[in-house]
Amino acid sequence: MNDNDRMSDARTDLVQRGLYFEEFDLSVRYLHRPGRTVTEADNVLFTTLTMNTQSLHLDAAWAATQPFGERLVNSMFTLSTLVGSSVAQLTQGTIVANLGFSEVTFPHPLYHGDTLYSESIVTDKRLSASRPGQGIVTLEHTARNQHGEVVATARRTTLVWCLDAAERPVSE
Repeated sequence: MNDNDRMSDARTDLVQRGLYFEEFDLSVRYLHRPGRTVTEADNVLFTTLTMNTQSLHLDAAWAATQPFGERLVNSMFTLSTLVGSSVAQLTQGTIVANLGFSEVTFPHPLYHGDTLYSESIVTDKRLSASRPGQGIVTLEHTARNQHGEVVATARRTTLVWCLDAAERPVSE
């Protein structure tokens, strides 16, 4: 056994996770990084995988005749990326369920080549009245492009584990 093997045996394992109910802070703006540059391939793949045949996402010639003058990134891809980018920092392994989405807006289009940056704030949190050991956290997500323009917002209500009630991984 060499020195590196002895050091690795003495190290504490740290698993990346989201926040437990008690750790969500109403005074923090959570910035989710890195950003995600959206490609034409992302947009076409997502659009076709979800059976969305909207020409505004797929037909460059037709989209050029429309008010924005080019294809737009599918708004459901924008929403999915906005929420997905928050997972590692907020809910990875600590969420029980998404309870719902409301107030979803797309105030500015996202184009191929734009980079999406997202952030979240906690607008409300309370212990669940019907599910002991769990709490309800309401998040407000915002996505901006590389110019700082807001391209999407969404309010999401989640059910998360409380720290003391969370299932602990079995030690190896």
